[in-house]
Amino acid sequence: MTIDIYPPIVYEGDLTPDFGPEIDDACEKIKDSVKGFGTREDKLIAAIAKGPEERVKVSLRYKEIYGKDLASVMKKECSGDFGRALELLALPPDIAEAKLIKIATDGMGAKNNHLYPIICGRSNADIDLLKKTFYRTYGKDLGSLMGSELGGDLEKLILMCLQGCEEEFDPQYHTEEKAKADSEAFYKAGQGKMGTNEKKMFEIICFSPPQHLRAVGADYADKRGYTLSKALEKELGSGVEDAGLFIVGMKLKPYETIANLIKKSCKGFGTDELLLTACIVRYQNILHQVMIAYIELFGKTIQDLVKEETGGDYRKLLLTLLDRVMPRE
Repeated sequence: MTIDIYPPIVYEGDLTPDFGPEIDDACEKIKDSVKGFGTREDKLIAAIAKGPEERVKVSLRYKEIYGKDLASVMKKECSGDFGRALELLALPPDIAEAKLIKIATDGMGAKNNHLYPIICGRSNADIDLLKKTFYRTYGKDLGSLMGSELGGDLEKLILMCLQGCEEEFDPQYHTEEKAKADSEAFYKAGQGKMGTNEKKMFEIICFSPPQHLRAVGADYADKRGYTLSKALEKELGSGVEDAGLFIVGMKLKPYETIANLIKKSCKGFGTDELLLTACIVRYQNILHQVMIAYIELFGKTIQDLVKEETGGDYRKLLLTLLDRVMPRE
């Protein structure tokens, strides 16, 4: 199955987990760092730059001890890219993603490049929880929101992803014969047809479990001389191409795909700070593997990228999060 991004504690939904003294200590340090006039940023960064499971506990415990929502405190005390990153870190991962969707759909026109990495290429369990969390947090059905904000093939693909219907791999069903049949169906829907049957292509990449999609891709490459990704590049329009490629990447090479997304957030003129923040915060649970993949792909670390593209307290916060996972030598 496609990998889960959320840590186990998020699925458990326990509002009173075993906090432990280290969580109380972090809450106290956060409180002290914002007490009085001015914020002591270095102290705040050290206290809040925790792993995904600790984030959940700190968020719950802070409100329990001090009667205040931690994300609201961060929003009040800090601003800009630094404040936005702190606000996301102050939320459990699923609620943080719900907030990112809300941000991406506020105002005129949805920010597609922020939406598709949240919804596409996710496990059934992640998608199911995200839909419930979004409705609980904002009182809106996520599918209905996407239907009103998006259009065309991207809307169709996003709505298909929201079904959370990736098949569980079954060697009795996902046979070599089925892989060949799906490879042929993929060809006939795209390169082998005048006009593209996007719906059929979407069904194959969305519903196939990774093991099966890999077999489909191998057969396709053997017969057609193209990878599935190259075929999607040729057949899909620019509005949906990135999302389709991302789904295939998350199933077949998830860590490399995320590493490329992080690189993309800083590509071209100006850095997309919100996308960069979202990547580092969203993928905390698998960040070690992503950081290794980044080095293998680009010959430098994500810390190097952050140092080049960001500054101030925002840079300090991101580097603290990254160093926590893979300390710099």
